[in-house]
Amino acid sequence: MRQTARTLITLGIMAILLLTIAGCQQGIFESHQKVMLWNGKDFTGWKLYLPDEDMNVNDIWSVRDGVIHCKGKPNGYMRTKDKHDNYRLHLEWRWPDEPTNSGVLLYASGEDQVWPKCIECQLKSGSAGDFVLMGGAGITVDGKDMQNAEKRFVVIPKKKKSSEKPAGQWNTYDINCDNGTISCSVNGTLQNEGTAATISAGWICLQSEGGPIEFRNIYIEPLN
Repeated sequence: MRQTARTLITLGIMAILLLTIAGCQQGIFESHQKVMLWNGKDFTGWKLYLPDEDMNVNDIWSVRDGVIHCKGKPNGYMRTKDKHDNYRLHLEWRWPDEPTNSGVLLYASGEDQVWPKCIECQLKSGSAGDFVLMGGAGITVDGKDMQNAEKRFVVIPKKKKSSEKPAGQWNTYDINCDNGTISCSVNGTLQNEGTAATISAGWICLQSEGGPIEFRNIYIEPLN
């Protein structure tokens, strides 16, 4: 009996050690999967777009102290030069002054234009967590197909009351895009989720729309 007990204890200790090692290895793997979309210094890897080619995009977007500053007018966006499909996106934003409007555009593609075909995770003050379908894009929410090719914008309201923080404080957006399923959480609160998205790859864009906004700590974790 004593020998059996010692054997069981030894096996238990070995199992714990193996699980610990596996957990450490998994943690290392996950950290290696983290891809910084913005380097914290400049706009390498991004395109700054305004519809008026005579305007200087650097008058609208700038970088100071590890933060992207966007004036918010005129309308436009900064977008990744690479297209992405399945990923977890994390970013942080805040309103330096009065909260206004912006958005995170997912799966944008085609010709650069202010309102490309895409699925937006809204950043408009009080509405962060809404989905906005642009240019005929579609998604199914709560079993209902929300696609309407005849409407330029289809708004799908967030599920819960606003989880945004006041102006001057940093908010977090965590957006999961996985084989047509999209979910978005604002400051840790799941606000929206949809399935069967009709587009599944494209640029990630941060909008200039409405007024000054700041961004930082932008990265993805690829799911492929």
